[in-house]
Amino acid sequence: MKNAKLVIIATEEVVFPYECGKLRVTEENDIIAIQRAVAEGEKIILVPVPIGGKAKDGDVGIITEVEQFIYVPEDNEGAILMYKTGTRRIYVHEIESDGIVSIASIASCPFYNNGDEYTLRTYFERAQELFRNLSTILKGINGQAIRLEYDSIDTDIDAIVIWLKTADKYLFFTTLDTETRLKEFCKALDMEVYAMGLDVQVSQKVRDSMDQSQREYYIREQIRALSDELGDEDEEGAYLAKIDALNTTEANKEKFRREVRRLKRTAPASPDMALIKNYLDTIIELPWGVYTEDNDDLKTAQKVLDEDHYGIKEVKERLIEALAVRKLSKEGRSPIICLVGPPGIGKTSIAKSIARAMNKKYVRLSFGGVRDEAEIRGHRKTYVGAMPGRIITSIQSAGSMNPIFLMDEIDKMASDYKGDPASALLEVLDPAQNVNFRDHFLEVPFDLSKVLFITTANTLDTISRPLLDRMEVIEMTGYTTPEKMEIALRYIIPRAIEQNGVDPNWLSISKDAVQEIIDYYTREAGVRGLEKQINKVVRKVARIFVEKPRARKVKINKDNIKDFLGEPIVAPSKGAREDEVGIVTGLAWSAVGGDTMDVEVGYSKGKGNLVLTGNLGDVIKESAKIAFSYLRIHCKEYGIMPDFFEKNDIHIHMPEGAVPKDGPSAGITLCTAICSALTGNKVYGNVAMTGELSLRGKVLAIGGLKEKTLAALREGVVKVFLPEDNRKDYKELPDIVKEKIEFVFVKNVDEVLKSAIIWSENEGIEKF
Repeated sequence: MKNAKLVIIATEEVVFPYECGKLRVTEENDIIAIQRAVAEGEKIILVPVPIGGKAKDGDVGIITEVEQFIYVPEDNEGAILMYKTGTRRIYVHEIESDGIVSIASIASCPFYNNGDEYTLRTYFERAQELFRNLSTILKGINGQAIRLEYDSIDTDIDAIVIWLKTADKYLFFTTLDTETRLKEFCKALDMEVYAMGLDVQVSQKVRDSMDQSQREYYIREQIRALSDELGDEDEEGAYLAKIDALNTTEANKEKFRREVRRLKRTAPASPDMALIKNYLDTIIELPWGVYTEDNDDLKTAQKVLDEDHYGIKEVKERLIEALAVRKLSKEGRSPIICLVGPPGIGKTSIAKSIARAMNKKYVRLSFGGVRDEAEIRGHRKTYVGAMPGRIITSIQSAGSMNPIFLMDEIDKMASDYKGDPASALLEVLDPAQNVNFRDHFLEVPFDLSKVLFITTANTLDTISRPLLDRMEVIEMTGYTTPEKMEIALRYIIPRAIEQNGVDPNWLSISKDAVQEIIDYYTREAGVRGLEKQINKVVRKVARIFVEKPRARKVKINKDNIKDFLGEPIVAPSKGAREDEVGIVTGLAWSAVGGDTMDVEVGYSKGKGNLVLTGNLGDVIKESAKIAFSYLRIHCKEYGIMPDFFEKNDIHIHMPEGAVPKDGPSAGITLCTAICSALTGNKVYGNVAMTGELSLRGKVLAIGGLKEKTLAALREGVVKVFLPEDNRKDYKELPDIVKEKIEFVFVKNVDEVLKSAIIWSENEGIEKF
């Protein structure tokens, strides 16, 4: 046989020699391969493979002549291949692929027999007898006159196996040993004879038990008789009894009963059988009308929140108010609460505390990375492997219609070609709509109005506006150092000792040691990093007592904390720096807390260019240009020569270039640094500022005030300039910040330049 390279198509359907027929082709690469073969007038190779498999060297296939290839691009089911096969099997080898089309060489693939002639004759005679019995039952195989002759055993076996329902066609196609083929052929015939005989008996039983008026139920009675023969239980009755016991509407029950009737009419081997059973099992396991009794005692709720969380007084008050509204509302509804704040400040644990306080079931669902709409609404039952969405499965696991439902990291959702999960959540988180929430899998309304939804996020920027509009936002800011100290002593240290199996008598951690960990081993808004470091200390103590059971109690203080945690990983605060020209301390905020940010400005001879460096985003670059333009417009007021900007290049830099920086709140900081550099006057080193700058010099409001002021306190700042519009946020600042920092609220950048720059050193400026 010629060693030609032919296109190879892997198929799950077994195609035998001398066979003509059609195949459904759905894989795009296979469609391209067949089109290429047809265009070049070449034959193709069909190689049967198991489900999910691929053709490989040494596989058995068959050369096929393409009679017709019908491909309609709009047809979602692929293309139709009309084929006529060759007379013998072939081996494929030297398979090559360009990523789309695979080609292979072919080699002869003859049958062989390693056994003796007597054994082969014995198997053949047994096969003849079984085949005669089968032919008698079927009155010929589908009208085909097929003989089983010894001289053409293998060809005859192929012709008969095509019609056998119980035969493993893949086995017969790939097996080339005649004795093995005959042995398996006898088994297949024996099974077919038994199955057909049993079918005839069952059919006769059914016919005898029916009268003329029951003819239309013939198929149903056959299935029932087969179930009786196999000893199956009455599934239909069991499902109907469970459906009747559900506490749901009659319309829903009727829908479920229709599915039971469909199940009764479905053949056991049909794929729909498993799908319908999965549907019925799901709806029966849902807690229709099951509610837990709420503990609506607000004092108890307050006590639980105080026990589990230190500080965050405003957040606790807002949560208690939401519970009070829920208690008074006749429908038992309350707003959807969204807890927003940096990582590690206790957003998730607060939801657990509310569940414990209200005696409710608690379920948590993380939305980080969710990008498929079906995760929310489920899949339609027409899909293979269909299942309800994560909302319904969570309610199912809770076993109650009114649990505390925590939707964690809701700001981390994404969207792609599979849909937009955030849009799918609009119905879930709308109290006016979720009473009739429809999951694609359930196909009936499901009441979510009694569920207390709590969502968490690190930032609101990535949450869609319609979704955010449906939620009551409660901002959770970072902890002060004294608050972190109390949290560590009250919660973190006892929990770390318990989790690591350490006896409380084995160690003691002093306050000054905790203070060292807070100052020099963590820098965060929350306490997650603090907990990690304390756990690290406790683990080392555990190792000491495992290696030396009689070791003395370990006392950890600021002097020996390095023995457990190593050198400090956070640079100590440098405190207020010296008064300098062209350097101003700004205040920054991110999703993980606040920080200080120096702005450095210098100039050199040039052509009036503005150079910006420090990994700056578009918004902060625009702020720098606004500050530059403002000073250029008002240059005479600050003693700057008008032609200065034409003869010099100004360079603005923000250190720590590896850290991205963006946002408008550095406007007045940039303006102050530029003015200082161009006038040669120093800026007070113990002053910081934050505020957006308009082109007319107005100072606009900013966000993240608490985190920014905590960062200023940490760096030894004694005076902070803030926008006048942020005066309303002053009362929310911690007392320790108010005591140690002087706040100056300004409306115009002129007020900042007057107070922050040391103008007395420049006699040429008479304005101040």
